[in-house]
Amino acid sequence: MKSFIKSSNGFSNIDHWEANCWVNVECPTAADKVYLIDDLKIPESYINDIEDVDERPRIELEKGWFLIILRVPYKSEDDSLPFSTIPMGLIFKGDVFVSVCYYKTEMLPDFIHYVNRKGHNILNNFDLVLKLLLSSSVWFLKYLKQINQRIKLAENQLEKSIKNEELHALLQIEKCMVFFTTSLKGNDILIHKIKNIKYHRDTYDVELLEDVEIELRQAQETTNIYSDILRGMMGAYASVISNNLNIIMKQLTSISIVLMIPTLVASLYGMNVPNSLQNSAWGFWIVILISFVFSLSVVFLFRFKRWF
Repeated sequence: MKSFIKSSNGFSNIDHWEANCWVNVECPTAADKVYLIDDLKIPESYINDIEDVDERPRIELEKGWFLIILRVPYKSEDDSLPFSTIPMGLIFKGDVFVSVCYYKTEMLPDFIHYVNRKGHNILNNFDLVLKLLLSSSVWFLKYLKQINQRIKLAENQLEKSIKNEELHALLQIEKCMVFFTTSLKGNDILIHKIKNIKYHRDTYDVELLEDVEIELRQAQETTNIYSDILRGMMGAYASVISNNLNIIMKQLTSISIVLMIPTLVASLYGMNVPNSLQNSAWGFWIVILISFVFSLSVVFLFRFKRWF
């Protein structure tokens, strides 16, 4: 699905393409690809590169066309991997600027709403690129907060757990952190490459570029901190789960020993051999009392040793 967006004190949607408008394409259809390739003359290889979900952040120049691929955070409906990153391609040349993403993200609608609320103007193509990079870093931080909430929830469940499901949940979150770390590193390299383009070096908004670097650095540091915490937590709670299981096994073993004593006494006096109680009217109650005394003694011993 494609939309045409014009920048003038914010963004406004228009019905058709105009010079210097932003063509935003999300989840492109076959017709959208034909429009980009045939009408806007975008190299087909660029469109195919963006489709690769594992495409790394990079900048490429071919016949005057710039291709900038950045990694943006993505929230999935699949609980097995709730957060990931996807490539977004920014293609521009002269008065044509196109963004292509094969997934529907929360970042772009929020970015458009933010620019409209602030009434910002887009100065040039690289200004829009830097603003999108800034927005992606902000959304990395937003998703990191949600990841932190999931970690706390799993932590609360793990304290009394003897199962592996909660540990698997932490493992999936750790995978998300790996994707975030590698994508943020790639975006960081991309920013340095953009800064070093000689014939555009003097056109960048210095404050905007600094904001992008600060937000990206903060997202990287936050991701590294959460990753370190998560690794330590997984090791600790793996031991906690094993310890909880050992405690339960110890309790079950203690109960088995306590119950074994009456069985042993009853077995001894129930044998078909002469004993001093076979003719006693109180024999049954004496056996019960002996069993009770021995069992109670074992219970007190276990309590004293803190085994029970």
